[in-house]
Amino acid sequence: MIYFCNNQRRRGVISNHPEFNGIDFLEVVDDPGMSIAQRQRTLTVHFINSLTVSLSERNFLITGGERIKHITVTDVKPGVDNTVLEIRVSEPGDFSTYTLFLVHDAGRLQPPSGFDALLSSVDFSFKIECANDFDCQQSITCPPKIQQEPIIDYLAKDYASFRRTIMDRLALLMPQWQESHPADMGIALVELLCYVGDYLSYQQDAIANEAYPGTARRRISMRRHARLVDYPMHDGCNARVWVQIQVSNNLILPIQTQLLTRISSQEKQPLLLMASSEYKQALSQGAEVFETMEEARVFTAHNMLSFYTWGDRECCLPAGSTRATLLGKLPNLQVGDLLIFQEKLGPNTGIAGDANPAHRCVVRLTGVMTNNDPLGGLFLTPPSSDPIDITEITWAEADALPFALCLSARTDAEHGNKYVTDVSVALGNVILADHGRTVTQSLGYVPPAQIARAQPTDLTCQSEELVLAPPLFRPQLQQGALTQRGRVKRITSTGGSVLSAGRRHHQVLYFDPQAPASAAMQWDLGLAVPAISVTDSSGARWNVQRDLLASDGFDKHFLAEVEDNGLATLRFGDGIYGMQPRPDTDQSKPGWLATYRIGNGTAGNVGACTLTHIVSNDPSIIAVTNPLPAQGGIDPESMEHVRLSAPVAFNSQERAVILADYAAAAQRYPGVQRAVATYRWTGSWRTVFLSIDRLAGLEVDDSFKSEMLQFLERFRMEGQDIEINAPRYVPLEIAMKVCVKDGYFWSDVKQALIAVFSNRLLPDGRRGLFHADNFTFGQDVYLSPLFAAAQAVPGVSFVEITSFQRLGQPATDASGAEVLKIGALEVARLDNDRNFPEHGIFHIEER
Repeated sequence: MIYFCNNQRRRGVISNHPEFNGIDFLEVVDDPGMSIAQRQRTLTVHFINSLTVSLSERNFLITGGERIKHITVTDVKPGVDNTVLEIRVSEPGDFSTYTLFLVHDAGRLQPPSGFDALLSSVDFSFKIECANDFDCQQSITCPPKIQQEPIIDYLAKDYASFRRTIMDRLALLMPQWQESHPADMGIALVELLCYVGDYLSYQQDAIANEAYPGTARRRISMRRHARLVDYPMHDGCNARVWVQIQVSNNLILPIQTQLLTRISSQEKQPLLLMASSEYKQALSQGAEVFETMEEARVFTAHNMLSFYTWGDRECCLPAGSTRATLLGKLPNLQVGDLLIFQEKLGPNTGIAGDANPAHRCVVRLTGVMTNNDPLGGLFLTPPSSDPIDITEITWAEADALPFALCLSARTDAEHGNKYVTDVSVALGNVILADHGRTVTQSLGYVPPAQIARAQPTDLTCQSEELVLAPPLFRPQLQQGALTQRGRVKRITSTGGSVLSAGRRHHQVLYFDPQAPASAAMQWDLGLAVPAISVTDSSGARWNVQRDLLASDGFDKHFLAEVEDNGLATLRFGDGIYGMQPRPDTDQSKPGWLATYRIGNGTAGNVGACTLTHIVSNDPSIIAVTNPLPAQGGIDPESMEHVRLSAPVAFNSQERAVILADYAAAAQRYPGVQRAVATYRWTGSWRTVFLSIDRLAGLEVDDSFKSEMLQFLERFRMEGQDIEINAPRYVPLEIAMKVCVKDGYFWSDVKQALIAVFSNRLLPDGRRGLFHADNFTFGQDVYLSPLFAAAQAVPGVSFVEITSFQRLGQPATDASGAEVLKIGALEVARLDNDRNFPEHGIFHIEER
């Protein structure tokens, strides 16, 4: 049938007609008691009226099927009454729909005479008795007309394209509207919608761009993308400088005392008041501001200190010196104080303007001892028998003089050939300061929550309780650039020293006051944090962090996210990562307050002698200066650099997992030639033992071990201790017989050979064959380079090596094997020092 009808009147008409008949319905016999072969092979066909004609199997045709087709009728028998026939088929069908047709015969498909054309066929399924979760009767509905969607230009993204699209649509919907004048209300409305659409389209594109590192334009977005791949994008760092204060009376200089670069209108006045017009004028002129990093005690006696040369003249402190003597008794000079050594006069002229500004350096004192020279008065003019008070000072190896410092000299003939003292002096009252000016800003109050979260709907009659979303509180700082301060880690230990078995801890400091002065200008840029703190309306302090991933819901932490213009936005926690600020219901209390510093990057790398003003009202301060230039100021990392570096940053191993990682990390420390790591069981856990071979053969002493442990702390795996060891040196014993050519003296040749086979740097810059940097762990010693080095010495005709062994171990003689094996943790050594014969011996004799 071709129609779906709710009222089938035709069947009722045929049931009352004396001549016409038709199929009423069909049943598939599928009795579970029957055999599998007999089930679904009998069809019971019910007719509307009694059959008046005889029907056989050739009057029935079955069509349809997907897997099983061409089913035929094999037998037709009368049913329970004359309105029923039982039809036997060749095989059961599949789960698809079949159709039974009543036909004349196979050649004529029209129904026999007396049967209605529409009711001479019926659809059925062989699997009608199979289990089914749904009603087999399908609902008959008239589907609605499918509406054609309007053609929309989805490429329209700006004002012009939006206007064209809307006007085209309106022309289709309202062809009678022909107005195009700009003053028309319709045109004005269209253009208003286009303006809003253009703005929203731009916002969509801007947000989409921030979703990818390659297209992000905001610094905050790039920083977050980089953090996802464990790349810490830095915002630069402020500069530091050594400042020297001269006073007329002893005083205590408070921390965060401000220092300003030279102001043209106030060159001769070192003191400024913060509330003065001169101070405001200095800021308006772009003066850079520094602040002292610690409280300091300054003394008049330390303004300028003279070196004591014990009565000798034309003296200098050689490069690499770590001790000196100062004139006078200095009871206030303490261990840990800082001194600046400065060349004051030109050695050849005695004129201050000829002094070399590069001859300035800072040292932190590690030893101070007052004494006297009983013969000192004899060198005075006129001489006396009185002793002279002196102070002997020492400083760390890391602060060793990088140049020779002239203490006294005789000028050249052009300048009178006169003796000059105090060519170089020591400046006390030295304080470390860093770039940045402290300001405060009110951040207002945390607003009340006004937006409710959408709740899942449930089919109950209970009223839903609204859950308010936390308020958005992200204040922005009004001034920039926000100062970023570098920090360092210092290892401490409980139950012993850092090198002992005590439990180690680490502190994060802006600088280590116990470290050498050179360490104050070295810090880990990855530990730099913004110089800002926040207090809430209750007075509680909130601390800034680099990120909130390690903060829990009770930590009062926040982030200061800096944009390219240097202004920062403060982002607080969400209650899971960092505490979430609560709304301020009582606004009678003081609001949130931010205290931060502004000044960052290379702008703080000011030159020497440029800091000449101090913000103080103490008239005891007579002068302030920075003998050395500021250093360490770094501009924020560019987004282009992050795009290049962040995707490959994971290739840099920043953690030690296997032994090779520990060795590689140790070799990144300055002054390390090579390192070898081994595991050892120390009773309760495994310990990583690192054997370090330092450049130039320097000793692996306790000071170096402490510095190395601090350096390796960020690489160390939790649960593993690290121990630092010196190499196992293998002293060598080499004996050589040499035949000298005619025309050469044996003494000259021998001296040249001893120099070539030494562990020193030769006058021409070459290393001796057994220089410490020529050998390292596990490096075998071959005989052939020894022959080559000896033959290259002028005057050598013939060389015979009679002994090539470990010192005192004849059984290890390798003069025949031509190679002396060295262990994995051993380093070959031959110093040929008569004071330390156990460090290797080199014998040489004439043949």
